[in-house]
Amino acid sequence: MIRRIAHLDMDAFYASVELLRYPQLKGLPVVIGGGRRPVDEAFLTMNSEGFLAKIPLDAFPRLASYTGRGVITTATYAARQFGIGSAMGLMKAAKLCPQAILLPVDFAEYRRYSCAFKDIILEIAPLMESRGVDEVYIDFTEVPGGQRDGGRVLARLIQKTVFQQTGLTCSLGVAPNKLLAKMASELNKPNGIAIIFEDDLPTKIWPLACRKINGIGPKADEKLQRHGIHTIGELAQCGLDWLIDQFGQKTGAWLFDAARGIDTRAVVLESEPVSISRETTFERDLHAVHDRAELGAIFTGLCEQVARDLNAKRYVGKTIGIKLRYDNFKSVTRNQTLNFFTADAATIRHWAGQCLKRVPLQQRLRLLGVKVGSLQRAEPHESKKNKALAHIDQALTAINFEVTEPQLF
Repeated sequence: MIRRIAHLDMDAFYASVELLRYPQLKGLPVVIGGGRRPVDEAFLTMNSEGFLAKIPLDAFPRLASYTGRGVITTATYAARQFGIGSAMGLMKAAKLCPQAILLPVDFAEYRRYSCAFKDIILEIAPLMESRGVDEVYIDFTEVPGGQRDGGRVLARLIQKTVFQQTGLTCSLGVAPNKLLAKMASELNKPNGIAIIFEDDLPTKIWPLACRKINGIGPKADEKLQRHGIHTIGELAQCGLDWLIDQFGQKTGAWLFDAARGIDTRAVVLESEPVSISRETTFERDLHAVHDRAELGAIFTGLCEQVARDLNAKRYVGKTIGIKLRYDNFKSVTRNQTLNFFTADAATIRHWAGQCLKRVPLQQRLRLLGVKVGSLQRAEPHESKKNKALAHIDQALTAINFEVTEPQLF
């Protein structure tokens, strides 16, 4: 048997989930992003049997009417034809495609479908590594059908089953390793399958741009282009010593191997998250004093969301952190490590508030985030003990800070 690793990537995942709700939007430019608006709430509160599928197109909000600083999370392929892409500002996208329909992000629904398609994969091929909400790596090597036609037979089975049970399409790349499999999954999107063998590197991989290698970012790519290196094939012609001189020992050696399709990483069956976080970008810049009530509500909501995420995934953490981005786009972070683990919203709110006291708040803010790190699996018998420790710690902290420190947010 030869090693066969697959990378499965759901096609425009968030947008595709929304199109299951609103099938009348298929084929139209649709953008997912920004906050939930009253019109979106109105749709969902009236979600009786088949109601959402009957909403007339004129009732949906259009990108042209959007005002604010939200960013695009994803877009349908019809919208991408106008040059719209992920992380683009909604106001900029409105100039490119004002007629696009704008829908809010619904992470709870996307997580539900994420669990559904991953459960389907595990029933067919149990060696799977989750890589976020919409992509996975799968070890095909010893799975029945995983060697037939380079893995195409098993890939078709997974693709067909996911579509039959969820209504969603996906693209797969099958190759000797994770590096090549990820590149292969992009070759025939959407709803495609690409098979790569080691002998295919000169014809299928080397003509691609260097940025197609997962791990080569804008700065590294710009530096390569300054040296006249635009494709992976041109990168493969570079000597190891030259790459190390230009990029350092670790990165240079990695670039040398990556250009030749060398990757020895294993499929990791269980990966524990390092941290769980939530953040939001405001529609307008907010000030810690003038907008204290609004910021306080947002801050508390973020802490509660992080607590819900921790409890849903059955984790507790002991490092509480915040992230701020000012109106000049400068970001700061602060962390506080506790002597106990917690997933309690009030405890997270309290210690995140203590972190706030360690950052300057004179400038207006455009982003606020809350994070809990140093995670471990939650044990049921530990919850009462941790809550008791949290209350004691909060009481002691309140005594220490009540005279010298003002209440923020």
